[in-house]
Amino acid sequence: MELHSLTAVSPVDGRYHSQTKQLAPYFSEFGLMKYRVKVEIAYLIALLQLPALGLKPLTAAQIASLQNIGAQFSEADAQVIKTIEATTNHDVKAVEYFIKAQLHDLGLNEYKEYVHFGLTSQDVNNTAIPLSIKEFVAEIYIPKLTAIRNLFLEQAKAWQGVSLLARTHGQPASPTSLGKEWMVFVERLDNQIKQLHNIPFGCKFGGATGNFNAHNVSFSNIDWIQFANDFCSKQLGLQRQQYTTQIEHYDNLAALLDTCKRIDVILMDACKDIWQYISMDYFKQTVKKDEVGSSAMPHKVNPIDFENAEGNFGLANALFEHLSTKLPISRLQRDLTDSTVLRNIGVPFAHVLISFNSLTKGLGKIILNESTLQQDLENNWMVVAEALQTILRRENYPNPYEALKALTRGAAKVDQNSIHAFVDSLEVNDAIKAELKAITPSNYIGIFPAIK
Repeated sequence: MELHSLTAVSPVDGRYHSQTKQLAPYFSEFGLMKYRVKVEIAYLIALLQLPALGLKPLTAAQIASLQNIGAQFSEADAQVIKTIEATTNHDVKAVEYFIKAQLHDLGLNEYKEYVHFGLTSQDVNNTAIPLSIKEFVAEIYIPKLTAIRNLFLEQAKAWQGVSLLARTHGQPASPTSLGKEWMVFVERLDNQIKQLHNIPFGCKFGGATGNFNAHNVSFSNIDWIQFANDFCSKQLGLQRQQYTTQIEHYDNLAALLDTCKRIDVILMDACKDIWQYISMDYFKQTVKKDEVGSSAMPHKVNPIDFENAEGNFGLANALFEHLSTKLPISRLQRDLTDSTVLRNIGVPFAHVLISFNSLTKGLGKIILNESTLQQDLENNWMVVAEALQTILRRENYPNPYEALKALTRGAAKVDQNSIHAFVDSLEVNDAIKAELKAITPSNYIGIFPAIK
C-alpha cells in the first residue's frame, strides 16, 4: 500500500495530517537533514574565515553560494542524501558527502576537506536538533499557545461580572466570578510561558568526546573553545555546553519538555472543567446543520473538541515524560539510545498542536447559558452561610458558625425565605439584619483584580 493519510499507521500522519503537516519542516527526516546541512554550512563558512588555516579567503559571492546550499535545500536534495546513505549506512556522513559534492559543483574543491572538519556526528545532531526545536517553539508553539491564552483572557473580560456557583469537592461553595475562574488559567499559562522564555537552548559542539582533540592536534594555535562558543551563540543562537561527553546534557531540553508537559496539564484541567460546565448546562455549543453528535441519539451535541484536546494532551505528555527522563541519561561517554528517541521529538508536539486546534475550536463554540448559572445560585442559598456567620463573628455574636451549621448542613431545602427567617430570629439590631439580608448567592462573589 502507498503511504498517504488513509494508510498511515499513526493518526498524526493520517487522520490529523492537515493539522500536523506544519511540523514537517522542523521534525521530519527532511527537516533534520535540512538543519544538519545548515549547521555544516555555517560551520564551514566560520571555519574558513580563520586566518590560521592559511587558506585563500572566501569571496562574498562564494559565501553566498555556500549559504544557498542550506537556504535552498529541497526534497530532491534530501533524496540525494538518502541515496548516499544507502551506501554509507550513516546519515551524517551522507550529509557530509552531499555537501562535498555541492562544493565540487561550485568549483570549491580546495575547501572540501574542511567540511565536517574535526567533528563527530553529535556535533551536528546536537546543534541541528536544538536549532529546529528553538525555531519551532518561537515560530509555531508559542504563537499558538499565546492565542489560546488570549482567547481565555477575552472570555474572562466578557464574563468577569457573571456570578458562578463554585464547587469544592464537588459540593456547592462560596460563589465566584466566571471571568475570574478563566483568569486562573490565564495566570497559570503566563507563568509557564515566562519559564519557556527563560530556558536556554543548549548544544554540544566539541569533537568526538567534547575536548576538541582533532581540532587541537591539527591547529593548536587556534582557541577552539572561543571559536565554538562564538559559532554556537552568534551563528546558531544556541548556548554551548562547556564540559560534555560525546553528546549534550539534554538537561535544558528536559526542562523545556517538562514545561510543555505542565502547560498540557493546565490545559487538560481547563478542558475537564469546561466539559463539566457543559454537562451542567452552563454552556451551550453552537451547532452546524449537517453535523451529527451521536449515531443513535439525534439530540446530542457532544463536547468532542474538549475531549479530543484532553486525549491528545495526555498522549503528548506520556512522550514528553519519557523524553525528559531518558535523554539526560547516557552510559559513560555516549550510547545510542538518545538518537532513536530524539527522532520522535516531533510526535508529542504534533499531539499538542492537535490539542491546541481542538481547544481553540471548542472555546469558539461555547455559548454562556447565564439563566442556568443564575438558577443554580438560587437553588443554593446555603452558600451565604459563610458570609452570615463571619459578619456575626465580627459582631461578637455567640456561636454563629454552629448556628449556621445547624440551619444549613444537610438541610432538605435552604432558600431565601429560610435564610431571612433565620436572620429575623437573631438578636441583633436592624442595621445588621439589613446587612445580612442584602447578601445573596449572586452578589457574594468577593473581590479580585480587575480583568483588563
